[in-house]
Amino acid sequence: MKIIFMGTPDFAKESLEAIYNAGHEILAVVTNPDKPKGRGMKMIASPVKEFALEKNLKIYQPLKVRNNQEFINEMKELKPDLLCVVAYGKILPKELLDISKFGAINVHGSLLPKYRGAAPIQWAVLNGDKKTGITTMFMDEGMDTGDMILKEETEIGADETTGELWERLSKIGAKLLVQTIEKINKVDNKENKTLEQIKQAVGAEKQGKDFSTAPMLNKEMAKIDWKKTSEQIKNLVRGLNPIMGAYCLLENKKIKLWKVRTAQKEELEQKFPEMKEYESRMKKVEAGTILFADNKKGLFVKTVDGILEILEIQGENAKKMDSKSFLNGNNIHAGEVFE
Repeated sequence: MKIIFMGTPDFAKESLEAIYNAGHEILAVVTNPDKPKGRGMKMIASPVKEFALEKNLKIYQPLKVRNNQEFINEMKELKPDLLCVVAYGKILPKELLDISKFGAINVHGSLLPKYRGAAPIQWAVLNGDKKTGITTMFMDEGMDTGDMILKEETEIGADETTGELWERLSKIGAKLLVQTIEKINKVDNKENKTLEQIKQAVGAEKQGKDFSTAPMLNKEMAKIDWKKTSEQIKNLVRGLNPIMGAYCLLENKKIKLWKVRTAQKEELEQKFPEMKEYESRMKKVEAGTILFADNKKGLFVKTVDGILEILEIQGENAKKMDSKSFLNGNNIHAGEVFE
């Protein structure tokens, strides 16, 4: 099929590579403009653009697509069979969605209608979901409201981070996109079927009204509330890894937590014999109190309903590291409290 591909991050690059390797003709690749990054503010191309450059594909990087008639007209002139959109990052106008013979399809990182919106993978982890998946769908003007084509479900690991799940889902999404295009390609369109007839031919399914949303993340949500349960704090930490990191304060310095796990009482009693003596006292200390800080045994913090072991941590203006290395270079003691 003749395809215009629109996408930006590594999640989308996996899909672009998959349809390229499947032998489809990529008429154009549309991605976001290069962005400055790092201390030198060097302009960095998106992963999608890097792949397109490597394969000598035609690249477009419009600042905007809405009210950009020149760009829309250029896309129309290409006469695509299909528009494929994967994590492009902009809402597309109807005129652009309608340029292709078989419509526009999207790869979405959730089991729709759950988690419509910008951050479905992140919210699945933040909410402690046990499963998620990928949905391919025909696009319409709404936010992830189009008719669904294919789905694939996967379990979320108990300790899996957003970054780890993102990588897994990008590969599932790429595979499902190829399968979706094959399904659409089998539709006999000699009689110029309407989009509704095409949807019916591939067995697309409407979503219904029972949906949830996954809004963009914000920096305010990254601060750890030690009044939450161990599981809630753990989900926050892994849900914001590697996007921004969950953080707390110690002596007014920002400390980021990148990996934590729930510590069991029996395990701690073996590591710290004094644990039994502390047990009654520990019930009285506030959540966020450091219970043990040992550069050979680890860093453990009291929560409302248990104890968390900090596995990976980052001090202010420092690199992330395992907690034992962190304790070697930082003077932290039991009894101090993370704010």
